[in-house]
Amino acid sequence: MTELTQLSISEAKRLLENKECSALELTQAHLAAIDQASDLNAFSVQTPDLARKMAAASDKRRSEGQVGLLEGIPIGVKDLFCTKGVKSTSCSHILDGFVPPYESTVSANLFAQGAVMIGKTNMDEFAMGSANTNSYEGPVKNPYKRTSDGAQVVPGGSSGGSAAAVSAYLCMGALGSDTGGSVRQPASFCGNVGVKPTYGRCSRWGMIAFASSLDQAGVFARSVDDSALILEAICGHDAKDSTSSTKEIPPFSKHVTADVKGKRIGVPKEYHQEGMPEQIEKLWQQGIEWLKAAGAEIVDISLPHTKYALPVYYIIAPAEASSNLARYDGVRYGLRVAPQGCSLDDMYELTRSQGFGDEVKRRIMIGTYVLSAGYYDAYYKKAQRIRTLIARDFEEAFGKVDAIVTPTTPTPAFAFGEKQDPLTMYLNDVFTVPASLAGLPGMSVPVGYSDDGLPLGLQIISNRFDEVGMFNVAKTLEEAAQFESKIKGVAA
Repeated sequence: MTELTQLSISEAKRLLENKECSALELTQAHLAAIDQASDLNAFSVQTPDLARKMAAASDKRRSEGQVGLLEGIPIGVKDLFCTKGVKSTSCSHILDGFVPPYESTVSANLFAQGAVMIGKTNMDEFAMGSANTNSYEGPVKNPYKRTSDGAQVVPGGSSGGSAAAVSAYLCMGALGSDTGGSVRQPASFCGNVGVKPTYGRCSRWGMIAFASSLDQAGVFARSVDDSALILEAICGHDAKDSTSSTKEIPPFSKHVTADVKGKRIGVPKEYHQEGMPEQIEKLWQQGIEWLKAAGAEIVDISLPHTKYALPVYYIIAPAEASSNLARYDGVRYGLRVAPQGCSLDDMYELTRSQGFGDEVKRRIMIGTYVLSAGYYDAYYKKAQRIRTLIARDFEEAFGKVDAIVTPTTPTPAFAFGEKQDPLTMYLNDVFTVPASLAGLPGMSVPVGYSDDGLPLGLQIISNRFDEVGMFNVAKTLEEAAQFESKIKGVAA
């Protein structure tokens, strides 16, 4: 049974097609792996009975000749996607016991293509965090450990549960969400492929909101081909989401090649950060050499407003969060703290103070401050103007190049407790935030290891709606790097 968890999605599809295994057997193998790796805390909600039921239904459909893109494939679903009849809390105490009567569009698309939900993956509360230590369900552990001292390292965030689950062979792929890097950063830390599509490619309907102008569904997988397949399954226009794009979805999985001959690849000078570990600089240069060898032309570019991206993000995202999270008041759903005799105002205050974690409260306070009458023009309005300039930088760059390659993160995964202050945590997103602000597609592909045996990824950013071009650059890097996971089955 363990061998079934080691398969790629393409290999599993072949076995299922040839009747060498059933969807139910594939699901059982992954459920057993989850039980053995419970120490990772990758899942906030396990759904074994539902998974078996979905797998059995998949086997029945296959016998009748109905085969979806992901027929019978076990997939993890990040806890901020509302799943009908299954607890969905965004790993927050304030949504305790919330069971949606509806399905998010992205998860509905996934299931319509035959995927089996193996469980809901753990995450930072309301997707706010870079280490997956802010979850009400407890922290997630990275399947990797540092070789020098054996230290347990974080999986990254906010989609750390999804990244850890895919890396530890607990599911074949997983849904994540990326607001400022929450798919790409954990993918790099855990040694798998993480994709954030163009803003609008995936519907946000049924996602528990953090920052509406930035949130976008994304995917995790162990290969570029597998990630293209999952992305193809979840994308599409949705009339229920006004920001959903009507652009046609190309069959991503059929267009993935390692052909970058004649493509112009940009290398932004602003991503050479002072104090960045030499091993990351080296790997970046190695990636550039691999692309050169494959026939790409390397072009030095400048994205001059990059230095403002982080402060701009940490003004806009908390502002939108303070507005989105105002709905959690103890009245309609979730937690209600209302001692006998308390007033309505007391109930609001008690529910929100006990229901939200420290990081969420911090961001609500920042957001409320920058939206307040005296500071709206000085902070929020100015941040929106600079966001436009950041997007314009990319627009000008894509007039000269087809894709951009950068490191995904400024450091490898760090140990629990090493980066305690919020500002240092926020710096983890320095390379991923600019593409999010511009609404561009970005992905991380694993290309090597740090001196401490921890995975490192390179980020590919492409022009709006050019996911195909992005996948092709990623495939070229993947083939050149020949990255091999050091995780064999479940974590030790």
